[in-house]
Amino acid sequence: MTTPDTPLTANEAAIAADEVDRLATSIEAVVLGKPDIVRLALTALFSEGHILLEDVPGVGKTTLARGIAAVLAGQWRRIQFTPDLLPADVTGVTIFNQATGDFAFHPGPVFANVVIADEVNRASPKTQAALLEVMEERHVTIDGTRHPVPRPFLVVATQNPVEMDGTYRLPEAQLDRFLMRLSLGYPDAPAELALMRGGAARSPDTIEPRTDTRGVALMGELAGRVHVHDHIYEYVLKLARHTREHPDLRLGVSPRATAALVRTARTLALADGRPFVAPEDVKALAGPVWAHRLLVTPDAALRDLTGTTLIEQILDQTPAPRPGETYTAPA
Repeated sequence: MTTPDTPLTANEAAIAADEVDRLATSIEAVVLGKPDIVRLALTALFSEGHILLEDVPGVGKTTLARGIAAVLAGQWRRIQFTPDLLPADVTGVTIFNQATGDFAFHPGPVFANVVIADEVNRASPKTQAALLEVMEERHVTIDGTRHPVPRPFLVVATQNPVEMDGTYRLPEAQLDRFLMRLSLGYPDAPAELALMRGGAARSPDTIEPRTDTRGVALMGELAGRVHVHDHIYEYVLKLARHTREHPDLRLGVSPRATAALVRTARTLALADGRPFVAPEDVKALAGPVWAHRLLVTPDAALRDLTGTTLIEQILDQTPAPRPGETYTAPA
């Protein structure tokens, strides 16, 4: 019998990696040329964290979100955010039933395992706050009554760049509710040729479910048993302290952000079939997990520096544990 303290075996890690490969293959059939982004999105799913997909229109943000929902045999809902969307349209509302004389709660679309918040920055700040509160608390409080959302609970929010007309910037402090911020970018030449030739005509609706809520919970449990050596913890701490002391940053990462990086590094190691976290896992995730939580100084912004570029600088300047320094799982 295994417990949360039982070290993960190499065989268990290999089986889990095969499962992740199976899910990734299904999603990659409709999201062409972005295998790394697909694996990062699945890492967030199994880490029970939320995803912000930020990019220009037409590069496949919603397709990726729908692909993640399609491979999970659970409930999923899509909310199209518009300027006139109200908080009750997201969370639900209590309605008086004249036949029974009682008030009945009618759940909103957030009561699902996967919620696709399409173009979240087009809604008003009040409606954004309603969604962000549910993401953090994982329940809705209506008239003093708490209504928990299903588990696992994943929000995949898409947004267009804020300089486009009709958008409301997500508050920097609220961005911390998202485990990762991902950007698809333009496809490479072979993928775009396949798009033009109709290679992506397949809809996410045709994807068969490959796992269920129980499978997601099991992957989370296995990830929790992935070994993290003290050298890895120290490496993450050095990176975090560097962000807090960097002259081009007004705000570095919080302790919650360091814990999030370790949690997702465990999941990524499991997806790669390893029972231990390697420095490469930390490097691959530092940008997606930390960059959107940083605040650059006005002077740095004028020099076109962003959280992503500064994270890359910090990674280059901070020595990582070398292979000769043990960070593998104990025998």
